[in-house]
Amino acid sequence: MSSQSISLKTKFSYGIGALGKDFACAPIYIFLMYYFTDIAGISAAFVGTIFLAARIIDAITDPMMGMVVDNTRSRFGKFRPWIIIGTVINAVVLIGLFSTHLFEGTALYVYAAAAYILWGLTYTIMDIPYWSMIPALSSSRPEREKLVVWPRLFASLAWFITGTYGLYIVTTLGDGNEGKGFQIAAILIAIFFIFSALITAKNVKEHINVSAQTTSKFTIKDVLKIINCNDQLKVLIATVLAFQMANMLVGGFAIYYFTYALGNKELFPAYMMVAGIAEVVGVFLFPRLANVIPRKLLWIIACTMPIISCAILLGMNIFVPGNLLLIGLSGAAIKFGVGIANALQTVMLSDVVDYGEFKTGRRSESIIFSIQTMLVKFAGAFGGFIVGVGLSLIGYQANQAQAADTLLGIQWLMIGLPAALMLISAIVYKRYYHLHDGFNPADFKQSPPVITNQKPFSTTV
Repeated sequence: MSSQSISLKTKFSYGIGALGKDFACAPIYIFLMYYFTDIAGISAAFVGTIFLAARIIDAITDPMMGMVVDNTRSRFGKFRPWIIIGTVINAVVLIGLFSTHLFEGTALYVYAAAAYILWGLTYTIMDIPYWSMIPALSSSRPEREKLVVWPRLFASLAWFITGTYGLYIVTTLGDGNEGKGFQIAAILIAIFFIFSALITAKNVKEHINVSAQTTSKFTIKDVLKIINCNDQLKVLIATVLAFQMANMLVGGFAIYYFTYALGNKELFPAYMMVAGIAEVVGVFLFPRLANVIPRKLLWIIACTMPIISCAILLGMNIFVPGNLLLIGLSGAAIKFGVGIANALQTVMLSDVVDYGEFKTGRRSESIIFSIQTMLVKFAGAFGGFIVGVGLSLIGYQANQAQAADTLLGIQWLMIGLPAALMLISAIVYKRYYHLHDGFNPADFKQSPPVITNQKPFSTTV
């Protein structure tokens, strides 16, 4: 087997890791707002605010964690130790987060804020080294494209199961008590999360010794320079953030939209089931699509599908409210695009790593891939903030019949705003992103600046 090839065992083990970690985060992005507002009894505006505050903290801590990983030297490599450490800590915090409903009064609000912020910080410890491994497993772009299908497929499976069956599982585990059900589900997820991380750490090993290219350590100043000098990274940040914010908005509002605007909570799992299948299909077809469609068009297609989804929902609202076929088509359209985008953005980040090395003279997988973790959490936070504040502004009252203006507001926030954000993502990508076919030094004539390092920051595991 070529040194650039990645074995089936490695791909499968890497995918299992994604299955565990996305089972641990999917309930956060799909149900945490609902859990906080309708089960724990916290105001929607407060929830949205703590979502946003936590991400402001992540803007500092995520790149710092990337620096820590890039500075790590151990006989187990620089990625796997942090995957295990982060998984164990985050699993414990996950259980604590879904125990929030046990508190009351001021303690409830303080505990919810602390638990959510801590969840974000500990998830970072595991997620950044997990995704940062990709450039270290092979320098071949086709091999990377084949590899990313595995974690994205397994991740999509986790989101599919969580979205489709999550409420049913919670209700069953809690014997009708959703608070108890969420807590038990969190315990089961935490156990599987740790098991999956152990499989990944045992079987997925870095082969491209990128750390050998430099013996110096990264400092905070280096981190800022690496981000500032990489113009394609900044373009990718804007492109992905707009896309994922739209995706998270749809996911955050969906349960409110089907429960109150359409008056049928049972439509939510049906929508999520079709959407989840479509996302798996999008990820699975990505390598084949990348072979026949120019990569510069793939992101545009990924953005167009959710816009079509929003148009379908709008038409359904006007002409045939609650039509199951159109609801399914809408879910399929948005998540097919999300599946393509999730796979493509990971490959794009690997290209940005190569481009960043050219621009700065330093290779920094974990620092750059920390941006992906930060973007997903930022998108979830901004989405959650908009959901929370939006629900408050339109007069939403938990577990009550909603006013006509409130229902109209829910529909706009579910349909209009996500479509606008998807359009912004497509425009930014088309105008400013240039690494469509990977990084080729011949395409960039400018001599790259080189970052020097005088005072090393050392981390050893």
